[in-house]
Amino acid sequence: MENIRKGVAVIVLLFVSFFSYTQETLPIYQDYLSDNVYLVHPAAAGVGECGKIRLTARSQWLGVDNAPQLQTLSFHAKAGEDSKAAYGVILFNDKNGFHSQKAIQGTYAYHLDLNRGNAFNQLSFGLSLSAVQNEVDQSTFAGDPQVQQIIESSFYVNADFGMGYHYGGFSSYLTIKNIFLSAKDNLTSEFDALDLRNYILGAGYFFGDKTKLQYEPSLMFQYKEQTQEKILDLNVKVYKTLKKSQLWLGLSYRTSFDGNTFEDARYFSPILGINFNRFMVSYTYTKQFGEILFSDTGFHQISLGLNLLCTKRRLAACPNINGQLF
Repeated sequence: MENIRKGVAVIVLLFVSFFSYTQETLPIYQDYLSDNVYLVHPAAAGVGECGKIRLTARSQWLGVDNAPQLQTLSFHAKAGEDSKAAYGVILFNDKNGFHSQKAIQGTYAYHLDLNRGNAFNQLSFGLSLSAVQNEVDQSTFAGDPQVQQIIESSFYVNADFGMGYHYGGFSSYLTIKNIFLSAKDNLTSEFDALDLRNYILGAGYFFGDKTKLQYEPSLMFQYKEQTQEKILDLNVKVYKTLKKSQLWLGLSYRTSFDGNTFEDARYFSPILGINFNRFMVSYTYTKQFGEILFSDTGFHQISLGLNLLCTKRRLAACPNINGQLF
């Protein structure tokens, strides 16, 4: 039974590795919940009162050879204190089995201030362009002799476009990812070109008593056009403000349905974080449930953050807007 499970894990790993070679550029996990919304939504670039540096490192399926690894480094900020324009950049390294991709993504965003009273009110637009180097290295593969032991490298560009709207504690985003991206011809020579657009809708609401507890329930819905897969994240975060810091706990539940891939895939992700002055540290653990398990081990992620170039706080809003604690 153990050998069968290991065999299934290898097959799934190869499938996921192959599929990642033709799918969206930056994988979408729960890192956006560690005050890193910009990784998913270009309209979040410079959306708040602070510029933000975020570094993440994610490791999956510990104990499995060639398991996925992901590192990201991002920065975004307003172009000036009173500017409506903002910019951002993301560097990432995504290794998945025998395939890997390294990329740089640049973003331009524009924010319209709609304030007419005491509530924060802002409409945002963002466009990201990515340059990606994609590599397949099967030179060390010694399993199936029918698998070619090749090394290939390619280069392509991609684009994402999004909109965001914030009103007081309410936040929302709509993003279309992979506008330019389609599967490589040498991988789909016998098939029609794959349309890899991914539509993402996110919304959340922040409320509570700062002297006691504050809450932020949210959701994110994805629709992948090619596979017709639907992915739903249901999230909640709880904040406790202390004298010089802020502790927060999060829980995310992800489920996938109505698609042509793994419909039974379900994930629970508890998150623990602390904000101290302008610094942020968080840890995320993801555990998969369902009839088909990729691995009994979990997914681990560390996120580090620094807020800088902060301006004076204007109006009360969600944590993604108000980056300073005090």
